[in-house]
This record gives sequence, C-alpha cells and structure tokens, in this order.
Amino acid sequence: MATTPVDSLARFSALTREWFNAAFPAPTAAQAQAWDAIAEGHNTLVIAPTGSGKTLAAFLWAIDELARSAEPRSGTTVLYVSPLKALAVDVERNLRTPLTGITRVAERHGVPAPSISVGVRSGDTTPSQRRAMLSKPPDILITTPESLFLMLTSAARETLASVRTVIVDEVHAVAATKRGAHLALSLERLDQLLDKPAQRIGLSATVRPPEEVARFLSGQAPTTIVAPPAAKTFDLSVQVPVPDMANLDNNSIWPDVEERIVDLIEAHQSSIVFANSRRLAERLTSRLNEIHAERAGIELTLDHNPQVGGGAPAQLMASGQANGAPTLLARAHHGSVSKEQRAQVEDDLKSGRLRAVVATSSLELGIDMGAVDLVIQVESPPSVASGLQRIGRAGHQVGEISQGVLFPKHRTDLIGCAVTVQRMRTGDIETMHVPANPLDVLAQHTVAVAALEPVDADAWFDAVRRSAPFATLPRSAFEATLDLLSGKYPSTEFAELRPRLVYDRDHGTLTGRPGASAWPSRPVAPSPTGGCSPFTWPPIPKSPRG
Repeated sequence: MATTPVDSLARFSALTREWFNAAFPAPTAAQAQAWDAIAEGHNTLVIAPTGSGKTLAAFLWAIDELARSAEPRSGTTVLYVSPLKALAVDVERNLRTPLTGITRVAERHGVPAPSISVGVRSGDTTPSQRRAMLSKPPDILITTPESLFLMLTSAARETLASVRTVIVDEVHAVAATKRGAHLALSLERLDQLLDKPAQRIGLSATVRPPEEVARFLSGQAPTTIVAPPAAKTFDLSVQVPVPDMANLDNNSIWPDVEERIVDLIEAHQSSIVFANSRRLAERLTSRLNEIHAERAGIELTLDHNPQVGGGAPAQLMASGQANGAPTLLARAHHGSVSKEQRAQVEDDLKSGRLRAVVATSSLELGIDMGAVDLVIQVESPPSVASGLQRIGRAGHQVGEISQGVLFPKHRTDLIGCAVTVQRMRTGDIETMHVPANPLDVLAQHTVAVAALEPVDADAWFDAVRRSAPFATLPRSAFEATLDLLSGKYPSTEFAELRPRLVYDRDHGTLTGRPGASAWPSRPVAPSPTGGCSPFTWPPIPKSPRG
C-alpha cells in the first residue's frame, strides 16, 4: 500500500519532523514518494514540475542522517552536482533554511544541535577557499560537472572517498549532451574511490522518456522513478501587438513588441523576459529602460563605469548603470555578465528592487527567483521542454499558476509559438536520447585517470561501459582510442600529435606520459565532431560487440 505524505515524515528524526511541520503544511507527493525510495537506499529519479519541492525531496533524508550521526566525519558525505554555477550558489543559500531550522528546534529542546557544514566549489571558488576545503572538507559539497572532473584529477579526490549520496540536479539539462557524458564518466570514477557505489538521486523537470534519463543517472544500476501526476497549471498566451504582421510600420514589429512588454512588466509585480541570444537580451533591456524612462518623463544619464563596459549605451543601460531614475525597469542576466553583477540582479529581483530581468538560458533552470508572477518569451523558445522550464519560473511555489506570454517576431515564428504553446499545454515534449560513445570525452577521461597512476586497461574499459553513454562501446573503438592517445596513429597525417599515454599491451596497463596531467587541465567542452583534439576519431562499428 502506498505511503501517504504524512506517513513519509515518520521516517525522520523528531527534530526534522518538528521543523518540517512548522515550515510546511504537508509534504508534496513528489517529496513523500522520493523519501520512501531514498530511505530504502534506491537510486532515485524525481521527475516533477518547477515548484514541487524537488530540492528538499533530494536533500532532507541526507540532512537528517547527518544530523542523527554522532560519528566524526573526515570527508564529504553528500555531493550535489549542478549544471549551473548560479544554481549551485542558489541551492547553498536555500540549504540554510532546513539546517538553521533544525538547529533552532534542537536548541529549543535543549539537545545538542547538529553541526553540518556546506561548501561550494566551482570555477568561481578562490584558491584559498579550495585549500580550506581540502584541509577541512564540508559535509555537503555543492559543485559543477567541470569542477568534479578537476577534483577527481587532483589531490582533492581524497576528500570524496567518503561520499555516500550524489545528487544530480536538473539532470535532464545534461543527459542528452556530451557534457552529460563527461559527468557520467566522472560518476563512475567517483564510485571507484568508494567502498560501495554512492546512492544517486536525480532531479528532473518533465522529460520523455523518463527511463532514458534514469539510465543516464545510474548506468547499469536499477533506478526508482518518482513521477507523481503533475499538478502544475500554466496560463499561456501568444500575443501579436500589431493588427497585421504583413503590414508593419517602419517594416519592424520590434517597437510594438517593446512597448507591449513594458505594459506587461508595469502591470505585474515581478517579471522575467527570456531572449534567445545575449545580443537580443542586451538590446531589449536597453529599449525597455528607455521606454520606461520616457513614460516617467525622466532623462536617463549614463554612468560611464569602466567595470560595466566602457560606456557603450546598450551595455550600460542593460546593466542598470544609469543616473536620473530611482530604479531602472530591467537589467540583463546572461553568461557574459560578471558573477557579482548576476548575483546583484538576482537579489534585486527577489527583493522587489527590480521589476524585471531580461535573461537568456542563464535563468532557465531551477534557480529560485522569488515571487515572479509573469514570464515573457520573445521569439519561440528553443524547445517545448525549454518553454516549460522558462514559463515555470513564474508561480514557482507549490500550487501556483505559471503565467507566460510569447511574442513572435514574424509570421513564421507565430506558427512556431502557437505550436509550442499547444504542445506545452498537453505536455508533448521532445524525446531525448543519451549520446552514444563520444570518443573525445572518453579520451579526456582516459588521459586524466592514467595521469594519476598506472591503470589496468580492462578495468577501465569495464568502468567506462558501466556508464550509460558508453554502454555499447565496442572494445575495438576503445582500443583505437588508446592507440591514438599512445601514438599509434593510422596514418602519417597524425605524426605531429604528441602521445599522451604509454599503452603497455603485454601487461594491459595505461600510464600517463610527462605532462599528461595538464591535458586537459579542465574538461574541454566537446564539439559534435570531437572538439577536444585536432584529429578525427575512428568510426565506431555498428555492432555493440568488440
């Protein structure tokens, strides 16, 4: 018989139960079902829409176990992997709520308060912070796929030898990419450090088919899929702010779109405007601020701040650096904006100091942006799944309605927007596939493991095949990759490439050559054609047997 949400809390300690009951009316269906599977030790994939409490579903059991444990800890116990640095920082901030809450309950009852440390390691982490985490690892480490790769290829991997739980957030965002294949091999390498494989917990938005994401998460190990019926409600519309898209004033629809977007932002409390490129996000932000200032009768005077962009008007106005207005209407948020400015924009929107943010995919994933009540999409979104993610930023809390407005830029785009909205309403998202056997990714990890110590080629082949992206890797393709890395090239065209490994075929061992640890010093973002190396990888035979 299925466990009810209330029953699921009985698994937790009294301190955790008391904090949760004071903070929330009841667990969501996703939380209750996830806790049952996680408590039983199963690898678990939680599929639920934005605002279903997935983060707490993944973390609370691990937090409760840490709070109950009296054993001294010398390494990291819970590893959280986020595809976005901004999401990692957001999760670190959100974890303070249960950790502080449980501590206060303990203090109120006069019992020892649990001591649970949390750390973040990403590309923004300073060398001094990395050294501090190396000497005193946090109980919960929040990181990115790239930083995990680097940790596994350095002395920091020793701090991961005590990991019991791995949480992969927004797993759908990486499962169908080579970046996901990188992560899958990193997770297999992590398991090789452990006494027993870590429990894996994946958090995903609605995805099709769920079994494919579950396979990516756990490889050959079984996975429990938690996917309760989605109760998320969307209020979607496509708006065309002109009577006839074939007969436009000044041959452009943009002035009308920009005016209508300002109308919508001014009529709502907090909005996110999504654009499909950084250039459009900057230009649109500038125009929204200009229109808003004109309506208020205020003349914007640009502050030529060299930290913003040297005085280019679009950049300055997009970043909000202007005098003469108490608060600009919107600011831009994308990957080219500095970490400090992105954090400031996020905080300004959450606190209500800023009415709108114009973003690219940088805000698409599960970052909590507070009380956003409207999402505007300019042009049709890249996919139906992306559209659901973006519109889901509005009404982020459990039970709230997500309101979204799409603005097409021309007649063909109007058709795309209409089809996308219809498919969003029915949940008809695209089918995703885990990429099969990306050999450039295999090459990077092979060099990385051999640079640390001699590696048994057969054992490495078995570990690679345990991951979903390489489950069908033929031995012949594996051997061809080792040949290329060790200098056995198929033709003289490759003679100038420097070998990275010594492949002792008599003993079946791989050893890194001098300098191998620096190739690559970080995981190179692979291209579809094998972008980490300047040669073409050998074709993979169709047969999965090698």
